[in-house]
Amino acid sequence: MIGRTIADIAPGETAHITRVVQSHDVGHFVDAVGDHNPVHSDRAYASTTTFKEPIAPGIFTAGLISAVIGTRLPGPGAIYLSQSLKFMKPVKFGDTITAKVQVAEVIPERNRMRLVTVCTNQRGEDVLAGEAWVMPSRTAIVYEDTPSPSPWTALAYQPWRWATQALAFWGTLGFSMLEAVTERRS
Repeated sequence: MIGRTIADIAPGETAHITRVVQSHDVGHFVDAVGDHNPVHSDRAYASTTTFKEPIAPGIFTAGLISAVIGTRLPGPGAIYLSQSLKFMKPVKFGDTITAKVQVAEVIPERNRMRLVTVCTNQRGEDVLAGEAWVMPSRTAIVYEDTPSPSPWTALAYQPWRWATQALAFWGTLGFSMLEAVTERRS
C-alpha cells in the first residue's frame, strides 16, 4: 500500500474494495463496539422486523469506506476528518458490498480533499451514500501490511497454548496450596 500526497491526487480519481458480509465479521464488530441490538444477531427477533432477517449495522458498512480511504485513496497515513452518511437499503449477511470513493475536490493549500462515497450491493443498488473530507499524508508512505497467520498455523500452536494454560493453572494452584500451608504454620 502506498499513501499518496495531495500533489499526487486529482479530481475524478476513484478507488474501491469489495467484501462479502459474513455473520462472524458482523458478530466480531458488534462485540467490539458493544452494539448488541438484536436486529443484528437474533434471527427470531429480526424476523419480526421489516427486514425479516438480521442486518449488518450501518456503521459496519461505513467502515468499508474507511478501509478504502486508509488503504487505497489516499491510502496509509490519511486522516479521516468527517463523513456524512445516508443509509438507503439494509445490508444482509451474504451480501457483496463494494465501497467506492471518488475525489470530488482537491484543496492543496489546506491539504484537504473531498470524496464522494458510496456502497453498493451485488445487485448494483446503493446501500449507503455520503461525502467525506480527508487529509492525506504530507509525505508518501509505503506500508506493507503483514498477513494474518493462517488457521493452520493457529491450529499447530493450539496444543502449546493448552499446555501453557495448564501449567499456569497448576502453578497458581501450587502457590495457593503453599500459601495455605505457610499460613497454618504461622
